[in-house]
Amino acid sequence: MTILVVGASGATGIQLVEQLLIQRHKVKVVVRSPEKLPESWKRNNDLQIISASILEMSDIEMSQHVIDCHSIVSCLGHSMTWKGIYGQPRKLVTDATRRLCEAIKINNPERPIKYVLMNTTGNRNRDLNEPISFGQKCVIGLLRLLLPPHVDNENAADYLRTQIGQNNDFIEWTAVRPDTLTNEEIVTDYEIYASPTRSAIFNAGKTSRINVGHFMANLLSDENLWITWKGQMPVIYNKSSLS
Repeated sequence: MTILVVGASGATGIQLVEQLLIQRHKVKVVVRSPEKLPESWKRNNDLQIISASILEMSDIEMSQHVIDCHSIVSCLGHSMTWKGIYGQPRKLVTDATRRLCEAIKINNPERPIKYVLMNTTGNRNRDLNEPISFGQKCVIGLLRLLLPPHVDNENAADYLRTQIGQNNDFIEWTAVRPDTLTNEEIVTDYEIYASPTRSAIFNAGKTSRINVGHFMANLLSDENLWITWKGQMPVIYNKSSLS
């Protein structure tokens, strides 16, 4: 299986790629700064490094990179700097998701391509009745006004929900929602839920990046797991954070 990963140089993207390589997949990564990647990747015959900015690719280039892929994963995010939060591109995640999906459609694949989007528990799945407190609604409203990356995450998931939908001939999708991300060395026990079981604002849980990478890799490898979560926005917590 060949899998394209965008945002592979980020803290979670690196963990995902490592899990995919452990599972012996063929992996293609699109990164702006290849020099930041682990040296072992550059010597790995199962890994192809594409040095480019995803939004600066032409439609033809993007479709060519996608054409032999069975799955695409976006671990794109905004760096937590002033420029990363308030500079351009403000719609990085949404525009990349839209353009990658358009590239899939152009290629007219015989079987649907799997698209996995890394999202956040701060974003509600509007296909479900996910109640939140008045206080959390107020905080989320402020985040929408003050933090463009939050709006970008919401819009990217909404594009998949409303524009790709549940019965697209070419694309199946899932948007994985971790809670507060942490760095751990090994995969630990984790739990998956259809909706948050705690407040992302006032009672946040923890999710290690390596667990996110492990779950996303398994989504692509395990057809039964994919069937369970396709078209949904599963929430992942470290098991120890649920108490």
